[in-house]
Amino acid sequence: MRRPDRYEERARALAVEAGLDPDGRVERPGQRSMPAWCTFRDRARAEHMARETDAAAASIAAVTTQGEQYRDSPLAVFGAHEDATVAQMKNCMALGNVVAGVLCADGHLGYAQPVGGVVAYERQISISGVGFDIACGNMAVRLDTPFAAIADRVGAIIRDVSRTISFGIGRSNEERVEHELLDDDAAWRAAGMEDYRPKAAAQLGTVGSGNHYVDLLCDEAGFVWIGVHFGSRGLGHTSATRFLKAAGGKDGMNVPPAVIDEPSELGQRYIAAMELAGRYAYAGREWVVERVRRIVGGSVTDSVHNHHNYAWRETHAGRDLWVVRKGATPAFPGQRGFVGGSMGDDAVILEGVDSAEARASLHSTVHGAGRLFGRKEAKRRFGRAEMDAWLVERGVTLVGGDLDESPMAYRRLPDVLAHHAAGVKVLHRLRPFAVAMAGESEFDPFKD
Repeated sequence: MRRPDRYEERARALAVEAGLDPDGRVERPGQRSMPAWCTFRDRARAEHMARETDAAAASIAAVTTQGEQYRDSPLAVFGAHEDATVAQMKNCMALGNVVAGVLCADGHLGYAQPVGGVVAYERQISISGVGFDIACGNMAVRLDTPFAAIADRVGAIIRDVSRTISFGIGRSNEERVEHELLDDDAAWRAAGMEDYRPKAAAQLGTVGSGNHYVDLLCDEAGFVWIGVHFGSRGLGHTSATRFLKAAGGKDGMNVPPAVIDEPSELGQRYIAAMELAGRYAYAGREWVVERVRRIVGGSVTDSVHNHHNYAWRETHAGRDLWVVRKGATPAFPGQRGFVGGSMGDDAVILEGVDSAEARASLHSTVHGAGRLFGRKEAKRRFGRAEMDAWLVERGVTLVGGDLDESPMAYRRLPDVLAHHAAGVKVLHRLRPFAVAMAGESEFDPFKD
């Protein structure tokens, strides 16, 4: 049975208004044919999102009076975006001690704050802005292993990675990971997450599902890189859920962000929980990279590691601020970051530069290519044969993955990076040749 589509009724009405049979088939070269009503789905969705963002704006106006010094703070928008994404960002700018905001070129709707959205607060922090997957981020290491040395066993290597690393939701790592963080009693107490420590210990080193991955890539000089993308797993999701509830916030797309005062007891406990999740995410990514390195062979010659769902205390234009980045890579002058494309596109190692644009971006840049279509829409639009053909053409061996992560569902990374060209420079372009992800039967509730 086909799953119900929340926009179908309105899309059908729009098709009828246009004089079309909603069930008539529309042929699309290179893609699946679809009922005519589906061609009106984006318009129906846009109407729905506009109503939701208007309602959220009214809710924000009703619950708070923003200080005069924080009204009309600058918002720098990079690239082109759906109206609903920009409206969601403006709603974030209308609540709390907001000093500046940024919408990066890979931005799209998120929970309360856009993915690709950056907000700088004075003496406040946004639980919604950091999001549910606290400290989601990327790590990449270069090995002294030439691609030519493993080219004839790529398939065997990535299958071994898939068997060794635990992908999917709620999974426990078959190998018990020992890490000093698990013994830091004071940090767990300060975060109020002591009861979750046994689960966190069991999950440390698991990757999850959705767009989380392990990539094997090759640089311009022919050397192998390992790249990973995931966050703090159930620890971060549980922490965010608890603190969102404690702050009286709402879980949803177009809802007011839950902004709390840094000096408050709740603020201090949340910051401790966020920092704990950050350390946990770093430990997990480091363990996975090392475990994959053992499979590939070779030694690490370079390493790049960064969160992109996090809040940092930073100084901008002489002001001490909390900068909340959701799906945005910090890129201060000289700071490097690893940014992935889709499973079939090149990734990059980039570095922040000093420029007026970089300062306007709060020294932030993209964290990926950015979605063009949501997960359900991608599955409606694209077929497995199309995705497989894309990967074969680019020489990528995939284990796991599904149509929701198809390269066709994403923007092209060079296109979004072009909008940030004055704020970052690309140091390396990395061509993926093998990707491991959770399989099509997995759904990850650890959102954002």
